[in-house]
Amino acid sequence: METQVETSPQERAGQLLGYAAGYVAHRFVAMGLRTGLVAALADTPATAAQLADRLDLDPFYVQVWCQGALAAGLCDEDDGRFSLVSHAATLLLDDTSPGYVGGIFPILEQHELFGRFEQELPSGERLWWDDTSPEFIRLVSSTGRPFYTRLVGGGLAQVPGLTDRLAAGGRIVDTACGSGLGLVALAEAFPGCTLVGVDGDAVSLAAAEKRLAEHGLADRVTLIRSPLEEADIPEAALVVNNISMHECRDIDAVTRNVLAGLEPGGWFVISDFPFPDTTEGLRTVPGRVMSGIQVFEAQIDDQLLPRRVYDELLERHGFTDLGAATLTPVHALTWGRRP
Repeated sequence: METQVETSPQERAGQLLGYAAGYVAHRFVAMGLRTGLVAALADTPATAAQLADRLDLDPFYVQVWCQGALAAGLCDEDDGRFSLVSHAATLLLDDTSPGYVGGIFPILEQHELFGRFEQELPSGERLWWDDTSPEFIRLVSSTGRPFYTRLVGGGLAQVPGLTDRLAAGGRIVDTACGSGLGLVALAEAFPGCTLVGVDGDAVSLAAAEKRLAEHGLADRVTLIRSPLEEADIPEAALVVNNISMHECRDIDAVTRNVLAGLEPGGWFVISDFPFPDTTEGLRTVPGRVMSGIQVFEAQIDDQLLPRRVYDELLERHGFTDLGAATLTPVHALTWGRRP
C-alpha cells in the first residue's frame, strides 16, 4: 500500500495562501481589462505616469496596479517602463483568437455567479437566462466565441468526411445558437450551405438577427425560437450544439429531435466542456475553472457533464461512427452519424 505523505501546517498554509494570491492576481487582470490598462500596455510599453496620463487615471493608483500586475506575472518591467508578458495581449484582448481567455475574468466577478450563489445558498432558488443582466449575457457570449472559433476553425475538420459533405452544400442547424456568433462563423466557413439557428431565448435571437443582418447573412439563415426539447429540426447534413447540451432539461428528447431531423448519414456534433469525473481531474487548473462555471450552472438547475456521457447518449439513440476529439483542456467534441 502506498504511504501518504503528511502535509505540515506550514505547507498547508502555503497552499491556502496560494488561493488568496490567485484571487489577487485575478482582480488585477480583471481591473486592467475593464479600465483599459491592459489594452494600453498592449499598444506600447509605458511608465505608470504615462499610462495614467493616457487613460486619465490617478498616477499613484496606476503605479500600484502596475506593481500588482508585475507581481501577478502579467507584466514585465524595464527601467520603469511596463510591458505585457508574451502572448498576454492575444489571449486577453483578441476575442477572435482560438486561445482567447479574456472573457473569463470579468464574468467570474458577475453577481450571477458567486454573489448570487452565496446569497441563495439557504433557499436554493433557481434562475434562468432572462433573469440575468445584459452585461452577463454579453460576457457569456464573449467567452463562448473561442469555442465556436475552435469548433469551426479546426474541430469540424476532425470529423471524418464532414467538411467534404458541407463543401457540397446542404443545411447546417446550430442548436442553442444564442446571439448568432456560431451562425456567422459557420456561414463564412461553408458558403454553399444554408443555416438554421434554434434557441429558446427571445433576447438572444434578437441579437442574432441583428448580427446576421450586419454580416449580410439574413437571406441564408433562418431563426427558430423553441426549446430544444420541443424543436422541429429541419432536415440537415449537420446539427451542432456548442457548450449548451449540458443545459438541456432532457438530453434524450433533444437527441431524438436531432436524429429525426438529420439526413441519412448526417452528423450530430456536440461541442462542450469535458467536466472531470475524478478527484485528480477536478484539482487541475481546467478542473478548478470548470468547477467555478458549475456555480452558475447549478443556479439554472443543471451541471456540466463528463464527455463520456455524450458517448453513452449517442450510443443509446443508435448513432453510428462515433468519435471524439479534445481541442483544449476545457473543450471537447463528441460526434456520431444517423444510420
